[in-house]
Amino acid sequence: MALTSWKIFNFFDVSEVKPPDDGESSSIFDSNDLHCICSGSDNIFVGSNDGHVRILSQAFKIVRTFKAHDNGPITQIKQVEGTALLVTISEDLSNEPVLKVWALDKTEKRTGAPKCLSSLDIHNGRKQFPISAFATLENLSQLAVGFANGAVTVIRGDLIHDRGAKQRTVFESEEPITGVEFREGPNTTLYLATTGRILTLTITGKGQGQPAKVLEDTGCGVGCMTFDDANGDIVVVRDDAIHYYGVNGRGPSFAYEGPKQLVSIFGDYVALVTPPKASPPTKMSTLRRFVGSQRDDLYNTSTFALLDTDLKYIAHTETLISQVKALFIEWDDLFLLTLDGKLFRYHEKTLQQKLEILYQRDLYVLAINFAQKAGVDTAQRNVILRKYGDYLHKKGDYDTAMQQYLKAIDNTEPSQVIRKFLDSQRINNLIEYLEELHDHDKATVDHTTLLLNCYAKLKDTEKLETFIKSGTNFDLETAISMCRQGSYYDQAVFLAKKNSEHELVIDILIEDSKKYEDALDYIWRLAPEMAYPNMMKYARILLEHCEEDATQIFIDYYTGQYRPREDVPIPTVQEPQAGGAYNVANLTSFIPLPYRQASVNPSPGTAGNQQLAGADAADAEAGQAPPEYDIPKPRTAFSSFVDHPENFITFLEACLKQENLDKSDMTDLYTALFEMYLETANTKKGEEKETWEAKAKKLIDGKDIPIDASNVLLLSHLSNFRDGTTLVREQQGLRFDIFRSYTSANDTAGAIKALRKYGPEEPQLYPAALAYFTSDPKILEEAGHELDLVLKKIDQDGLMAPLQVIQTLSTNAVATMGMVKKYLSDTIERERKEISNNRRLIESYRTETESKRKEMDDLGNKPAVFQATRCAACGRSLDLPTVHFLCKHSFHQSCLNETDGVEAECPKCAAANNNIRSFRKAQEDSADRHDMFQDALQRSRDKFGTISEFFGRGVMTAPTAE
Repeated sequence: MALTSWKIFNFFDVSEVKPPDDGESSSIFDSNDLHCICSGSDNIFVGSNDGHVRILSQAFKIVRTFKAHDNGPITQIKQVEGTALLVTISEDLSNEPVLKVWALDKTEKRTGAPKCLSSLDIHNGRKQFPISAFATLENLSQLAVGFANGAVTVIRGDLIHDRGAKQRTVFESEEPITGVEFREGPNTTLYLATTGRILTLTITGKGQGQPAKVLEDTGCGVGCMTFDDANGDIVVVRDDAIHYYGVNGRGPSFAYEGPKQLVSIFGDYVALVTPPKASPPTKMSTLRRFVGSQRDDLYNTSTFALLDTDLKYIAHTETLISQVKALFIEWDDLFLLTLDGKLFRYHEKTLQQKLEILYQRDLYVLAINFAQKAGVDTAQRNVILRKYGDYLHKKGDYDTAMQQYLKAIDNTEPSQVIRKFLDSQRINNLIEYLEELHDHDKATVDHTTLLLNCYAKLKDTEKLETFIKSGTNFDLETAISMCRQGSYYDQAVFLAKKNSEHELVIDILIEDSKKYEDALDYIWRLAPEMAYPNMMKYARILLEHCEEDATQIFIDYYTGQYRPREDVPIPTVQEPQAGGAYNVANLTSFIPLPYRQASVNPSPGTAGNQQLAGADAADAEAGQAPPEYDIPKPRTAFSSFVDHPENFITFLEACLKQENLDKSDMTDLYTALFEMYLETANTKKGEEKETWEAKAKKLIDGKDIPIDASNVLLLSHLSNFRDGTTLVREQQGLRFDIFRSYTSANDTAGAIKALRKYGPEEPQLYPAALAYFTSDPKILEEAGHELDLVLKKIDQDGLMAPLQVIQTLSTNAVATMGMVKKYLSDTIERERKEISNNRRLIESYRTETESKRKEMDDLGNKPAVFQATRCAACGRSLDLPTVHFLCKHSFHQSCLNETDGVEAECPKCAAANNNIRSFRKAQEDSADRHDMFQDALQRSRDKFGTISEFFGRGVMTAPTAE
């Protein structure tokens, strides 16, 4: 690139330095005595023609002057940065140049001048030619001096401690030396420049002693070569261009036509002095260039420029009315000294000032490169990018503008950019920016919402899926909400599942996608404590659409057999002719996923494999013990089965098969199942109805059923299930209530059935049946001959007195005399017979009583005649002593076994007499047992007969006073 195409800026503030007006200092720069100048260690050092060295402070005031050389002017001067060392060279063409090393921090006691550490004459083979180039290492271990005759002398030694030095001419040429520079490293290399060539020479290390290596067959003038410390290359300026050279050869070049006078490196810049016109070279003018300045060129103008060869711009350029004598750097500024004695300071503008200049000219690309080279922080660099983006946006280059905004995304308020691209025509740019915001974790809920809206507006499902599957950090709730609003349900499910939002996954599958089987399958894969709340929340919906599977998961969970389902990889049989793509696709089937939707219509080639995989999964689950979890109460699931009676019955029956059920749970289950049996029976007809009623009856049949009797009665009544009511009353002994329930319902057949079943054990049912049968003509007709049987049973068991029967039948005019004629005739006939028998019995009792009473009178008032001749005990003839009893029994006295003090009793009649006495005593004892009388009276069917019996026992006899 030609230098003329480079942008030109004014990045430097130029000011003329005015030395203090204190005599010698005021005219130090415009004095003809000044021959050379250098800077270092916060001072400026001036070498004069009279051999003196003057040291100037930062205020450009002479602070020290000393005589350095006695013969000839000081032509070369160098200060070692960071030390108090100063090197001076004085030349007198009649003698060899003299080099001295000064210690400025040490003084001679006699003169007060700095101490001269060492002094030596520089050899040039006794050829008196001026020094055209001079360079030193920082430690002064080596110095190189180039002469106008083409010789280069290298001085080695300890000049600081004056321990001697060796000189050697390392290079000779027919061309004058125009520049020398050292490059340190593993090998110390010396760059050489002549008027006709650029060379390198290794003076220490590997390669030492070898001839100089030519880098370029074109040389340069004096002052037109300098060393760039940043990269270790030398910069050479010639009439055609600016060239860089390294150890191995030529580097980049920058075309810049015109003569060159002086070059220097100032930071990142190349300081270049160019005279506007080049005088034709003559032998005399060439000699003058090496000897000194030209007086006749005092008023010639020259150009001074500062170039940045890296970014290819000119930082400063100006035309000087006088030629440049010297350039030097100190205090972070560049100083330029002209032949007319004026000193100019070049102070670089601040970074922000330079950027403002670039902004004004809309040179944002250069500003970005400039800031990057300057090493600015990210925030400041992003400011430039934003300004560049704004500039491009105004020009209508939206795509490039967005690229700049994206680069500056870390320090940019997103709203500033988003507002610029809200136009629907710029939606792609907006999407790009929003995606980048999410990649940098800078997106808010609003940004996520806006991005998803953009995808939805473009109907770009592919990008939407890529976004949500990329793992980019965004607000999950917002993303899912937007996907649901845009009907991207599969994507919403993916997001929720990925973030373990199980309830949200199920909600989307049920409420939005209507994929009920998938939702149930997902629930079945959750841990018990997570599956339960979701299962209960959506129980009714799942039962409505997936009856069998939903019922099964309830059964498994409430019976403690719940096992989370696990995916089993489905092996796919590879077709022999299938290609590579087919193989890759099949690999996806081996990826175990926590949730995967099965194909609705599996291909024939994989159907068998799916069945096999399903069997393997079932076997795997069967072999695993169910996880431990708290089994909820069965009643908590009852409300879920509303409108699903058959599934509810299946659930209840499965729960009842468990062992060690809690008593309260068993009661709930039995009660609910009994109710469901009855409800189902009410919806059926014929045999189906009888089947369900039989199940209900079987459930409550038996002892110790866990259902509360009141619940059974209530449910049976509500469902009009008489068998249930009857069964409960039977179990509780309420037979009369069973019969009454039939009679209250006017169920004559049921009443007859109950009478036949419970009548033998509950005789009071017959009087009630009599009253019921004769309560209505229709009932009496339905009863038929059953009335006769009832009357017969009443009559046989004496359940009612005939008068009571008559009173019952006379309550209403239903029964006729013809119906009870036989009963009445039989009753009257029986009564007559009983009366007749009673009369005969009374007469016999009277006769026997009179006979006994007369016998007693005779025994008490008349003598008794004993005619027995034999002993009633032994049967032998009676002989004295003999004992006769009034009962007409006679005994030998010896046969009686009499006891002293005890009255003798007839042995034959003793047993009968004892029985009579015991019976009498029992009567007397029972006379005071009124409770026995009451109990017998209550249990007796013949109350009057019982009273008569106890009256005969003396129960009602008044107690005698003693």
